[in-house]
Amino acid sequence: MPLLSQIESLLFISNRPLTARRLAELVEAKEDEAVKALEELRAQTNTDGRGVQLVKVGNSYQFATRGEHAKLVASFVKEELVGEMTKPQLETLTIVAYRGPVSKTELEQIRGVNCSLILRNLMIRGLVEEVESNVPTGRDLSVQNGLGALVRRYQVTHEFVRHLGLSGVEALPDYAPLSKHELLEEVAKIASANASAMHAAAQDEGGELSAGQTEGKAV
Repeated sequence: MPLLSQIESLLFISNRPLTARRLAELVEAKEDEAVKALEELRAQTNTDGRGVQLVKVGNSYQFATRGEHAKLVASFVKEELVGEMTKPQLETLTIVAYRGPVSKTELEQIRGVNCSLILRNLMIRGLVEEVESNVPTGRDLSVQNGLGALVRRYQVTHEFVRHLGLSGVEALPDYAPLSKHELLEEVAKIASANASAMHAAAQDEGGELSAGQTEGKAV
């Protein structure tokens, strides 16, 4: 598979800037080869008529929308954030509540799909926050990080807990057993059932579930 294509895919799904060194590690290439591919990709995207461009800040790269589309993009983002939460978003939020702090890898093992965009949306909504830890939790089943390596994990915010009227996530139904890492399937099932129930309730009320409508509902 072409190196440029691999790097483009990683940049597209990443919710944060990536350095050439990190990209080189991920695609198992030399750093100078990654830099060459990145500059070629920048040249391809930074042309008139493209809606997305590859931006370089310091040693990091990230895809971004073009400045001339700022008003259009801002309007869409605002609509996305104040509108209803989707079933996948509710499922992800439930898993983070029970398993947090949880790595993106473990989260995707439970859901079976990439969660980058969903996590970004939940963070912008103020429901989930990113934390860094160099202490292994023992719950990441596919990635072994050495001691001292910073690992990004996700947990629900105090705002989320406040909306539910709880003293903490430990007060969630069946929190003790479901927070254990062995019960992957059970967590996935309760996440799916919870999201379906919320959507059904919203439909019965003649509307869609929005971020503000999570208050008072058990996750």
